[in-house]
Amino acid sequence: MALRGGQPDMAHRVAIVIPVRNEAAGLARLAATLARLDPPCAEVIVVDGDSEDGTTTAAAALGLRVLRSTSPSRAGGINTGVAACTVPFVCVLHADTVLPPDAVAVIGRVLSDPGVALAGFTPVIRGTRLRWATTAHNWAKTWYAPLLFRPDLFFRGGRLLFGDHAMFFRRADFDAVGGCDERLAIMEDADLCVRLTRRGRVRLIPRVVVTSDRRIAAWGSLRANWVYLSVSVRWAVGAQRGLGRRYPDVRELPSTPAPTAKSIIRPR
Repeated sequence: MALRGGQPDMAHRVAIVIPVRNEAAGLARLAATLARLDPPCAEVIVVDGDSEDGTTTAAAALGLRVLRSTSPSRAGGINTGVAACTVPFVCVLHADTVLPPDAVAVIGRVLSDPGVALAGFTPVIRGTRLRWATTAHNWAKTWYAPLLFRPDLFFRGGRLLFGDHAMFFRRADFDAVGGCDERLAIMEDADLCVRLTRRGRVRLIPRVVVTSDRRIAAWGSLRANWVYLSVSVRWAVGAQRGLGRRYPDVRELPSTPAPTAKSIIRPR
């Protein structure tokens, strides 16, 4: 199969790594969305970080490849998954995020630019309704956070992306900067953005992924957005001690209705 623009078939070049912990309830939905990818990806690797709800059993029953993380942190899960990939391009996906059907082709087109080291989709936060304020702030933070706190990186093409962006990169670049820092309980994704700027630009692409609002639903919009902002600022100024305690896990709480790719925002 050839993609538009004369590019080679990306189905044999893109792997999807999914670090998980206590995500059993949503795995069937996740597998269904991955099955709709056209072209399909070459590999899907689920990396479990000590789940207690039968996540590994559920993933295996769905035919997904399951690995155990080398450490309980999300950074460890990402490193374990990337190390197992056999293809050059890797997308790190949260279990509650829905990719557009042509995500594999999009990843291939973006990474065909040798000047791009890391990129991510534009997340829309959705549960029973769209979370417009958080969605808009996440978009704006991509630009203003590096401009305010790391202007040197901003003017070299650095942008701030997080896991909800379904970030993707070349495995070679990931390995060259030492992968994710497993000492970080959270913000390993932002840290990776900073370090990959040494290898090229970081891009936010104008294509939508839909991600669950379960944290906002559990905490309320004001508290959730305050936590997002305060954790990001503390990390940016180097006050990283105890950050994990400021960002508690919500995966044991009742989940909100599943996000759907049929959002009122259509990928462009």
